[in-house]
Amino acid sequence: MKRFHVHAHVEDLQASVAFYAKLFGAAPTRLESDYAKWMLDDPRINFAISTRGGKPGVDHLGIQADTADELAELKARARAADAQVLDEGATTCCYAASEKHWVTDPQGIAWEHFQTLADIPTFSASHAAAPQPGSACCPGDAPRGKPIAIAIAVKPAGSCC
Repeated sequence: MKRFHVHAHVEDLQASVAFYAKLFGAAPTRLESDYAKWMLDDPRINFAISTRGGKPGVDHLGIQADTADELAELKARARAADAQVLDEGATTCCYAASEKHWVTDPQGIAWEHFQTLADIPTFSASHAAAPQPGSACCPGDAPRGKPIAIAIAVKPAGSCC
């Protein structure tokens, strides 16, 4: 079964971890000095935050496949949607070894499709030292998404819908 993925940049990892741990009712599954990840089953999501990359906000969306067949299905769907597919193949990122590819939707939002194969001790084998400019996970030639602005209207208590 596939899992929805969101990766956001944060300025203050400690404050953000405290917020999301309370919001999700769970501690992070993985916590590093520059990164935190929650693998939740309800809702089924891989939610990651990091201090790497651009300015704070949502960096990219994605779908995590559990099997190679599911990943192949995601790639076929991306191609059927007339999306240009950037195939990274075997790579390392976000403290994991994975197989992945990227697509960009018509609005310019980057989508990552990946299967995690193993945990690794560094953020990325090629970025073991300092954070790199740009995205937290995208290679330099990956399709880059536009910042996602989310506006939420809050209704007064007692109002409906």
